[in-house]
Amino acid sequence: MQQITEANLDQERMLLYIYTPFCGTCTVARSMLDKIESVHGLDIFFEMNASLYPDFMQENKIESVPCLLIKEGNEVKEKIYAFQSIGNLYSYLMTYKPELFAAH
Repeated sequence: MQQITEANLDQERMLLYIYTPFCGTCTVARSMLDKIESVHGLDIFFEMNASLYPDFMQENKIESVPCLLIKEGNEVKEKIYAFQSIGNLYSYLMTYKPELFAAH
């Protein structure tokens, strides 16, 4: 997972995992995202420590953590708060990252 920076915050397309360091649910959510990345051998998600970006949290109306914010064309498409399962996360990836599933 790639750490977000001010420079890449304005990317047009992004899957951004937002967490806080001492959140137990965030740790579980992160392990799901880590498994997905290890299966594909790619950095798919950016990560953001919510405590370090209070303005971003407010501007994007992030209600709680963990949150997977999906941005496309500089527009927030989805904010996922209930990660539920790896299968559930894949349903979002099929919509927003279809290139992961293209046959090589």
